[in-house]
Amino acid sequence: MDGSRPGADDAGAVDAVRGTQADADELLYILEHSDSVALIVQDLATLEKLTVRSIEGPIERSLRFIILLTDEPAPSVATKLLSFSQVMALGEGAQLQTASSKRTDLATLMYTSGTSGRPKGVMLSHGNLLSQITAACAVVRPQSGEGVLSILPIWHCYERTFEYFVLSQGCTQIYTNIRQVKKDLKQFQPRYMVGVPRLWESIYEGVQKQFREQPANKQKLVQFFLQQSHRYIYARRTLQNLNLENLQPTLIDKLVALAQAIALWPIHQLGDRLVYKQVRTAMGNQIKFVVSGGGSIAEHLEDFYEVVGIQILGGYGLTETAPITHVRRPWHNLRGADGEPVPGTETRIVNPETRQDLATGQQGLVLLRGPQVMQGYYKNPEATAKAINPEGWFDTGDLGKVTAADDLIITGRAKDTIVLTNGENIEPQPIENACQRSPFIDQIMLVGQDQKMLGALIVPNTEALEQWAAAQGKTLAFQSEADSRALTLEHTSVQELYRQELNREVKGRPGYRPDERIGPFELMTEPMSAENGMMTQTLKIRRAVVMERYRGMIDAMFS
Repeated sequence: MDGSRPGADDAGAVDAVRGTQADADELLYILEHSDSVALIVQDLATLEKLTVRSIEGPIERSLRFIILLTDEPAPSVATKLLSFSQVMALGEGAQLQTASSKRTDLATLMYTSGTSGRPKGVMLSHGNLLSQITAACAVVRPQSGEGVLSILPIWHCYERTFEYFVLSQGCTQIYTNIRQVKKDLKQFQPRYMVGVPRLWESIYEGVQKQFREQPANKQKLVQFFLQQSHRYIYARRTLQNLNLENLQPTLIDKLVALAQAIALWPIHQLGDRLVYKQVRTAMGNQIKFVVSGGGSIAEHLEDFYEVVGIQILGGYGLTETAPITHVRRPWHNLRGADGEPVPGTETRIVNPETRQDLATGQQGLVLLRGPQVMQGYYKNPEATAKAINPEGWFDTGDLGKVTAADDLIITGRAKDTIVLTNGENIEPQPIENACQRSPFIDQIMLVGQDQKMLGALIVPNTEALEQWAAAQGKTLAFQSEADSRALTLEHTSVQELYRQELNREVKGRPGYRPDERIGPFELMTEPMSAENGMMTQTLKIRRAVVMERYRGMIDAMFS
């Protein structure tokens, strides 16, 4: 945690935060929209990114000073500029004067990820943030000194409030990044970890890559253990009433599950000793559980981590709710669901058009009310009134349902719903999650609004594809080459491989409907990332940005 944020809290200041990877236009928009009187930048590169675009006009007039959190030689700017050493020197001998803030006072402006349009400034009070500590305490009480590994941007709402919690419990906070995470897991052996689905996918892919590099006989043995262990964990879930496909098992269901669990337990234990223990060792071998947010977890990831003995506690929330509203409990970890509400939180599922309450198990629009709901959008009363009704219910914009045990299951984003010409509504996320079970698919985004069928933009897993090509005595090329042994992404055999993968994964999904079949698709060489603007900082796809960038390709797919 950088020292500027708690310092601002102590001073009673309101911060407006953003990551350095955001483009200059977005940073300057937030700087001006937030009416900031001071600017704190991480390094010289960030400052230069802003000054190149010129901090001028209303922004320059409102800024009193700029703090550079390094001692790098800085360019000349009109606004007073202080280096980190200069700020520290100013503080020497000064008397600390903390502000007397109330729970209802504004604490921060957290700008939304901007997946569509301009980011909105979410007004979170001290009470909103403090409610998150209470919420987390209802789920886990870590011991003082236990290590927590964090990989998310420290300015992000999810990471920020989780930090408040773990530090309030006396934990040791360990920061890492995507390049160092595997090394840090082994070195620091954390007890807990917080992340997003893309992180768990990355670790999973690394393990699968190691499996694929083993001799053929070892690969077969690993696959045998994984298949039998999958059967074992599903039987165990049924016995625990934690099988999402059968939440109310009959006595016969439980007897069958018990017989399966007893028969498969020795195989699962042998697989644990020979295979799964190595996966846990690679992750430090001390993790009690990991907490996942920022999107739904694909079913194959849930299954894999349960098989290898690493428990994932999925949750749900938004920036507007500070962010946690629901989380799975260690003693009631219903895989595939987003958890029970945290203390003080109410959930309603309503018809999107009539706003009438729907029965348990029916899908509708998710409304929330609780101590974590924001005060509103900064300088945007119209958007605030649209999001929060007079009774305090916040419209999440998400579609979902609740179980009889009050577990929330998010099924999609209302704005992401794809409507085909036959009137069928398709939620893309669950289908995309299913497709990512394929070792040949790294990223996928469904398209098809107002079309007869779904289409897909796919970023291949190049390592898996290269191994597949090598097994056929071929090489993989991303451009046309004279070598007759080189396969391009447009080659018939490559296209047929992906057609088979899509058909198998989509049709194998529970509750499959014919309208969910994927028709045309395109294989893309450019991954979707935060750096190229096609993903948010928490690695969620910016669908509107991708649609705009590949509009011509998408139109051609359906022509």
